[in-house]
Amino acid sequence: MAFVFPPEAPIAVPVAGGDAQFAVRRVYCVGRNYAAHAREMGFDPDRAPPFFFCKPADAIVPVAYGETLELAYPSQTRNYHYEAELVAVIGKSGSDIDVEQALEHVWGYAVGLDMTRRDLQMKMREMGRPWEVGKAFDRSAPIGPIHPTSEVGHFENAGLWLTVNGETKQQSDVSYLIWSVAETVAYLSKFFRLEPGDLIFTGTPEGVGAVQKGDTMKVGVDRLGEIAVSVV
Repeated sequence: MAFVFPPEAPIAVPVAGGDAQFAVRRVYCVGRNYAAHAREMGFDPDRAPPFFFCKPADAIVPVAYGETLELAYPSQTRNYHYEAELVAVIGKSGSDIDVEQALEHVWGYAVGLDMTRRDLQMKMREMGRPWEVGKAFDRSAPIGPIHPTSEVGHFENAGLWLTVNGETKQQSDVSYLIWSVAETVAYLSKFFRLEPGDLIFTGTPEGVGAVQKGDTMKVGVDRLGEIAVSVV
């Protein structure tokens, strides 16, 4: 097969504790999946069905433990926000998955950041337009190494936190997810066939806010460790 332009190498995230790489297929994100965050964004949370948006695979930026990723402040925004998240990593194909079997499709977990051009997102929301310019821009999804469920299990309970320059900004627990990981996987699979390589950013708790050039964020989840990202 001849390509007009050489295809780029797959986007991949390292697997913790070895040399293996996990190739990324799609990136799904759950909106407003913690009640307190929904309230701070001006919504009344309930058990209405979850909603999703996507980021391109090449928005993913792997962050190694013990290193600090330098992330350039993006263009066209004056309100650049962090959102700390638990990321569920799909390793088994499926559609219309029953919630009781949903966790069988989760191969692992990682620490993630859903970086957001909040002013652009809000402008698009007010106009009734898609969020891509606020959510799906370049390097908007830093992520730590992936930990297989065979080593860390699943995450019904786990502390999640984010600090900026040493000051705690987000601190919660994944037990406060409105829709659990299993419920999220099952519901998403009704609309998209999930495949190995899919990543699901499961939502962020309250405390989101802006960062400026020179700020350093540290985000972590119990049993998964902590990653560091500096805005330059």
